[in-house]
Formats: sequence, C-alpha cells, structure tokens
Amino acid sequence: MEGAGDTESLYIKQRQLLYYRDEFGDRGENITIDSSLVFENPRLRNAYIALQAWKEAILSDPQNLTGNWVGSDVCHYTRVYCAQALDNRSIKTVAGIDLNHGDIAGYLPNLKLLYELDLSKNRFTGKFPLVVLKLPVLKFLDLQFNEFEGNVPNKLFDKDLDTIFINHNRFQFELPDNFGNSPVSVIVAANNKFRGCVPASLGNMSRTLNEIILMENGLRSCLPPEIGLLKELTVFDVSFNELMGSLPETIAGMVKVEQLNVAHNMLSGSAPASICKLPRLDNFTFSYNFFTGEAPVCLSSPDFDDRRNCLPSRPAQRSPAQCRRN
Repeated sequence: MEGAGDTESLYIKQRQLLYYRDEFGDRGENITIDSSLVFENPRLRNAYIALQAWKEAILSDPQNLTGNWVGSDVCHYTRVYCAQALDNRSIKTVAGIDLNHGDIAGYLPNLKLLYELDLSKNRFTGKFPLVVLKLPVLKFLDLQFNEFEGNVPNKLFDKDLDTIFINHNRFQFELPDNFGNSPVSVIVAANNKFRGCVPASLGNMSRTLNEIILMENGLRSCLPPEIGLLKELTVFDVSFNELMGSLPETIAGMVKVEQLNVAHNMLSGSAPASICKLPRLDNFTFSYNFFTGEAPVCLSSPDFDDRRNCLPSRPAQRSPAQCRRN
C-alpha cells in the first residue's frame, strides 16, 4: 500500500508540466495517422500529430476538454483555435490552445507551430516548462495562476514574444540584466518571489512596452531612472514590494502613462510636480510609503491616493514614530 508521502509525491509529479513524458519515453514520434483522414493542408496535419501526442501525455482531464480531439478537423477541437498563417494568409493553421481553468495534469510535447499557449489556472507544478523556449513562433504565453516554482530562464526574455503572463506562481529569481531585451507589449509577473533590483535595461523596452505589472514580488531596490524612457507605457504597477529611495523625476518621460501605482513600498522624498502633470495620468497611487513632500499640483490629480505617508498637514498619515523609524 502506498503511504501518504508516496501518494502526495505521485500527485505532485502528475502536476508537473514537462517537455516529454519522460527522458527516453514517448515523444509523440509514434503517433500514427489513419489513412482515411484528409487534412486541409500539411500544417493542420502536423498540428493533428502534435495534439494527439499531447492528448496521450495528459494524465488527468476532469472536464474532458480533449474528449473531441478526434479526427482531422483540428480547428473544431475544444479550446483549439485556428487562424491564417502569419507567413501565408491563404493557409489556415492552429494559432492557439487555451486550457484555462481546465485543471489539466500531465506533460507537454514540443508543439513547434504554436503561436499562442494559455495554460493558466490549472495548478501545474514544477519548474518553468522549458518547452516554451523551443516554440519558435510563440507570441503569447500565459502561465498565470499555477504553482510553478524556481527560476524563470533568462532566455525567455530574448524570445520574440508579444505577451508574457507568469503571475501568481511561486517563481523565485532575480530579474536578469537581459530583461529589457524582451520585445513584449505586456508583461505581468505579479505575485511571485523575486530578488534583487529592477534592472536598468527596462528602459530598452521603450518602443514596445505598453503595460508592466510587478506587484507583490518582494523587490528590494531603487527604481532606475531608465524607466522614464518607456514612452509607450500606459500601466506601471510595482506596488506591494520593498522599493526604496525616491521616485525618479525621469518618470515624467512616461508621456502615455495612465495608471501609476507605487503604493505599499518604502519610498521616500517628494512626489515631483512633473509626474503629476503627465497628460494622460488618471490614477496615481503612492500610499503606504514614507514620502515627506508632494507638489501641490498632485492634489488635483484624479484618483490620487497619498494616505499613510509622512506628509505634513495631510489626512490619514503615518504616526511621527513610524516616520522617524524609516
């Protein structure tokens, strides 16, 4: 009889999203195709092989999402989405697979033609799925709300991705120097356990980055002045960290920013007038810090929140004793 420890170990293993079923086992090469099946084009035939390999590698599918993954019409499989190929608009290909909320457990074969991968809200465990780095045309990656842990490989930020969601996992790593190499428009990496600094290379994302959310990660550093180079940015949220120092006045360069949230940190100094005068700023939140000054123009900003700081003559501030301890 298996003990409680063995049962738990087996459960955890089944929740791991691995590259192959095992190091030397079935990798999908042995999938056979019924000779009676007819495919619209070779890409959909290749997609059929990949999806059948994945179906074999799934150990638990409680909602039977893959139940109709049968036959040649892969574009009508549940949660499989087709679109025109990027390199040839006359050809249809599988562009995305969405197993969101599927509670799937199992393994992942190499789906080389995949454009979009959404595995969110499935309670997968284990290390970052390195198969992601092997998907040459992947643009959209969503791993949010799982139980992945350990490092996120630096190479992820060298991939030509448009969107990265890795929030609400258990990743523990330091944002690498090449973080700013990523050409993404949106990156959400909240609710993990990061170490170290916000890298200055963030400024290199000035041409593409539209939203970045790094809240609740334990980041303990100063904000680099290079963030002011993010002229396309509309959302910047680094709240619920341990950021220190002052707000860089270079933030005034974020001319398209609409939401700026630095609340629940250890920031100090003064909130510059140049930030509060940003033309599109709708929400500026720097509550629960240790600011000692703010420009008068900030008080007229819409959705402005400066509570629990050390600001003279402002309501709902920290006690003098708390401000002295900082």
